[in-house]
Amino acid sequence: MYYSDEIVEEVRSRNDIVDVISGYVKLQKKGNSYFGLCPFHNEKSPSFSVSRDKQMYYCFGCGAGGNVFTFIMEYENYSFLEALKFLAARAGVELPEEEYSKEAKERADLRSTLLEINKLAAKYFYVQLKSQNGKNAYDYLKRRELSDETIVGFGLGYSNKYSNDLYKYLRSKGYNDEQIMKAGLANVDEKSGIYDKFWNRVMFPIMDVNNRVIGFGGRVMGDGKPKYLNSPETMIFDKSRNLYGLNRARTSRKSYYLVCEGYMDVISLHQAGFTNAVATLGTALTAGHAALIKRYVSEVYLTYDSDEAGTKAALRAVPILRDAGISAKVIRMDPYKDPDEFIKNLGREAFEERISKARNGFMFRLEMLEKDYDMQSPEGKTEFLRTAAKWLAEFEEEIERTNYIEAVARTYNVSYEELRKLVVKVAVQTGMATPANKPKVTAAREGQKEDGHIKSQRLLLTWLIDHKELFSQISRYITPEDFTKDLYRKVATLLFEQYEKGEVNPAQIMNYFTEEEEHREAASLFHTRIKELTTKQEEEKAIKETIIRVKSYSIEEATRKLAPTDIQGLQQLMNAKKALQDLQQLHISID
Repeated sequence: MYYSDEIVEEVRSRNDIVDVISGYVKLQKKGNSYFGLCPFHNEKSPSFSVSRDKQMYYCFGCGAGGNVFTFIMEYENYSFLEALKFLAARAGVELPEEEYSKEAKERADLRSTLLEINKLAAKYFYVQLKSQNGKNAYDYLKRRELSDETIVGFGLGYSNKYSNDLYKYLRSKGYNDEQIMKAGLANVDEKSGIYDKFWNRVMFPIMDVNNRVIGFGGRVMGDGKPKYLNSPETMIFDKSRNLYGLNRARTSRKSYYLVCEGYMDVISLHQAGFTNAVATLGTALTAGHAALIKRYVSEVYLTYDSDEAGTKAALRAVPILRDAGISAKVIRMDPYKDPDEFIKNLGREAFEERISKARNGFMFRLEMLEKDYDMQSPEGKTEFLRTAAKWLAEFEEEIERTNYIEAVARTYNVSYEELRKLVVKVAVQTGMATPANKPKVTAAREGQKEDGHIKSQRLLLTWLIDHKELFSQISRYITPEDFTKDLYRKVATLLFEQYEKGEVNPAQIMNYFTEEEEHREAASLFHTRIKELTTKQEEEKAIKETIIRVKSYSIEEATRKLAPTDIQGLQQLMNAKKALQDLQQLHISID
């Protein structure tokens, strides 16, 4: 859905950034800005600054920054469109209705209906838990040492013994058989007709990252089978792409997640203060789970059951996580079966100690691999090292591969050089390696040079925002066309237009970039910093040098692209070079 620039700007302007961020961060006014502890990294002294004048925020510690849309995107892990809708609702701005084809509208309406049904079912299950019918289920949860606060927080409930209880309730609310079945809450057969999928079970609502109920897990009361039952796949529930507890864990601000196997493991860990725990939904960890986790963290601690099945699950999960760019560690629960039992018997501090002693995922895989070989015999150890070499060859980055070869060589008392040769040999034999082409030194230097000039362009845009008096001093020499990267040129064009109209508003400029990556990159353009600059004179000198670098590189780029027959272009280059000479005499002054 596309929304006009006017609508986007109205939503932004109606959501004062200080008011919005104050709902997430405790802010204190200091001068013209507000400061607080950064929500995007751990810090003890406030370095998170919010400007009401600029309607922008910036953290001097981690470099996070942007406008009100950026903050909601980063904090809530929303897309730009999700952030826009969230802030529109907050400010009471009515967004235009989305235009759907007939099929798309029917699908959107059904999706909305299924979410409504699941939400209603969750409320119904909770009421049943607190009724006389749910006494056994409630007593069960209390025996599992869950507090009332935890029960409410996770929305736990109970499905009655009668197999059509929920069905009759939902029908009374106006939903038809087809809708109830598509929500995954009812089954049908010739003998019984339509009946509840869940009955006589403790119910665990499964929520998506936006706290919408998308499915359920049910633990049977008594000896019924199966012990745990999950909702089937539906339009709104894909168990391979959702994680139990993620709606709560994503706001924990931890740099890693604790990945468990069961609902109770997650709930017990959260109750003990480990609010970054999540679990897969009755299935092994998939690439879809890994991709979802990567949106929030780049490190995972696997807290699977200590039995053989849990060990195998951890072994399968490690390479999946690595392929997604997530480093994995494994926490052993011995002598207990799972995190729930461990916490109840040994407590929080003991679990924290297990976290600190977690095994690196790759080294854990090797430890388990050892069991398949006779490590006391030369043949057994050699075969073990060949398999280890194959795994080592899978590391794409040379520095990471080298570090792991060193660790394996040290752990298994073998020569680093011999193991490295074996890795190379195995890689070639299995087609995992090709002859390396050394990059030309000139090409590497050219890349470094270009990166330096790109940073200069970022710096210049930041300075133009921070020091409005600069525009009149440099606009005779620098134009938006001097910014060689498309996104930078677009930002510069918008900024120059604002200056010419006398309405400089960097927060508004960011409205033009609605794709997540573009929006975040645009935000970074207004917060590039050189930490070494401490005096006004140093900053003025750095600004002048940056202007010259930006202009010089712009001329170099134009020269490379100039056609031999382009006389007009040649004249423009000559004028640009003359302007560059004049720049040498330019005196920069900032207030």
